[in-house]
Amino acid sequence: MRHDELISKVRERAELPDRGSAERATRAVLSTLAERIPVGLADHLAAQLPAKLAESVRVDSPAGGDERRASGERFDLTAFAGRVAWRAGVPEDDAIREAVAVFEVLDAAVAPEEMEKLARVLPSDIRTLLPVARADITEV
Repeated sequence: MRHDELISKVRERAELPDRGSAERATRAVLSTLAERIPVGLADHLAAQLPAKLAESVRVDSPAGGDERRASGERFDLTAFAGRVAWRAGVPEDDAIREAVAVFEVLDAAVAPEEMEKLARVLPSDIRTLLPVARADITEV
């Protein structure tokens, strides 16, 4: 899926007022997700996204150095929503709604195997944001 199409779908599903809001929401969710999932999965997910969005998921430091951004952190839905809200500049209720929209679009944009891996590494409370078919996967 191309960048413009992905952002348009997020905007539509989250009922956002403009493309800028959809872009912010998408980047906020992807960045927060990258902090929660293992490095390898973040890299695989980034490889399937448009370049402009992949940078939000990539674990390499933005400065291009040898430092790695933290990933695989343990946090729950409350912390996830708080981080997304802070990054997107929206209330937590809006952050949850926007995250659901981003996950629905991701489910259509990346390989099903990647979404299954994603569902397996997320705790059950964050998994509730995924499309129903993915949210029902049990943790390994």
